[in-house]
Amino acid sequence: MDKKSELERMAEEVASCRKCSLYKTATNSVPGNGSSEAEVVFIGEAPGYWEDQKGIPFCGPAGKLLDELLATIGLSRDKVFVANMIKHRPPENRDPMPDEMEACKDYLDRQLRIIKPKTIVTLGRFSMAKFLPYGKISNDHGRGRKIEYNGESYLFIPMFHPAAALRAENVAQKLREDFKKIPEEIKRFEKPIIQVVDEPVKPKEEQLTLV
Repeated sequence: MDKKSELERMAEEVASCRKCSLYKTATNSVPGNGSSEAEVVFIGEAPGYWEDQKGIPFCGPAGKLLDELLATIGLSRDKVFVANMIKHRPPENRDPMPDEMEACKDYLDRQLRIIKPKTIVTLGRFSMAKFLPYGKISNDHGRGRKIEYNGESYLFIPMFHPAAALRAENVAQKLREDFKKIPEEIKRFEKPIIQVVDEPVKPKEEQLTLV
């Protein structure tokens, strides 16, 4: 089975998923979309109102901003893959609960195994924490690093969430600057001399928020 077919089959599984209670209040599942051959995968937190209505990730105001940012570096939705940590919308756009993230964990992991991207860009703290549990987005945003996840090596770049950028111009400016760095970071980490896998340093605990 080719990559596209595997992703389509998994999307059907997500549509009928009952692993947590979110399906009860959701209009549509939002498995993710884009190229099955994508070298860059963008990962957000959870579907919002418009995503829930259309079954497409980042299709509301935050998605429009994401599209604009992709265009600044010569990319488009059909060249990348976009997904969320959670595949059904939490009621009233509340933060996802730990048990909900755990229930959805396998879907995103499988998507990464199928697509085999070179680069993972996380949007917001929830998705950053999946790959960099003790990172701090205010310090780590826009900085590429090699990580090992499920036996695979990726270039990992955490960034602020587009929704946070819509609420604060200073965050929007940082997000724009970080996006412009993506091609540079990819080129920098393609050099064979860069082989070090970063080990996260644990700071003081802080509550995750959508930033």
